Amino acid sequence: MLSIGVGKYHVNFFDAIGIIVQYFTEGPNGSIPERIVFDERIPRGLKAVIVGAGLAIAGAVMQSMLHNPLADPYTTGVSSGAAFGASVFVVLGISILPLGGSTGLVANAFLFSLVPAFLILAFSVYKRITATTMILLGIGVMYIFSALTQMLKVMATPQQMEKLYLWQLGSLSGGTMWDVLLLFAVVIVCGIALYSFRTDLNLLSVGDKPALTMGTNPWKTRIICLVIVSFMTSVMVSFAGIIGFVGLVAPQLIRVLIGSDNRYLLLASATFGGMFLLVCDCLCRVVGSTGVPVGVLTAVIGSPLFLYMLVKRSKKATI
Repeated sequence: MLSIGVGKYHVNFFDAIGIIVQYFTEGPNGSIPERIVFDERIPRGLKAVIVGAGLAIAGAVMQSMLHNPLADPYTTGVSSGAAFGASVFVVLGISILPLGGSTGLVANAFLFSLVPAFLILAFSVYKRITATTMILLGIGVMYIFSALTQMLKVMATPQQMEKLYLWQLGSLSGGTMWDVLLLFAVVIVCGIALYSFRTDLNLLSVGDKPALTMGTNPWKTRIICLVIVSFMTSVMVSFAGIIGFVGLVAPQLIRVLIGSDNRYLLLASATFGGMFLLVCDCLCRVVGSTGVPVGVLTAVIGSPLFLYMLVKRSKKATI
């Protein structure tokens, strides 16, 4: 609610509340302040909460199922695949689906973001792999797609480079309520599905052998969770770009506060992740003359927090 009063255009919180009340009591009037509130700030605020919650849930699940505190939603290479898909659309003008404009960009980014996850999934089905091998596969696939993306950037014009650069930084602007509803549906369905594995994830966070002795199949759990996390992350990256550190830092901070029990960790991470991204987006709206992409601020805030947690963890390990 507070975020609807934040932005470059001079509509404060109380003005925005008045506009909303007037809209539902007297009907729309088509004024500029009304369009600012309903077409920009409300969808943007809701999008920030949903994307932040989804990334935090995905990060918490990845860290638990891979038994690695450095894992995040992009560990499987989803972000690099999405960046390559966006580059193919912007630079080469090739769309996998017969769509143009921003819809074509979103579709390309989504379809290509699934390719790295599909490759890891296919290799996992062919040969049952460990969590460490899964992480290494994700890194390898990420480097391949990153190299292909860099090759396309060499061919890009300055205008195309600018568009790609801004997309890769991550942005929550430009969304509609239909985008918000789609993201909400995906995060809710995938979040509930992942939460149903909360007990299995608790066992996986201890190790594969204890999980096996307690009746959990580590390989099957990882495959199912990988598919759900990859799909959810692909949808969010396609609509919001690559927003880093939310899925990495949010679950780690929550672990410090309430522990690693996924019965509470997933819900608390979703709450904190949504709040964290919304606050960052509100700050981005007022920074500079035109604002900055939210991915810049999440990196600026998330990097020091991540380094601090690493140092604190290493000190505890030494002691």
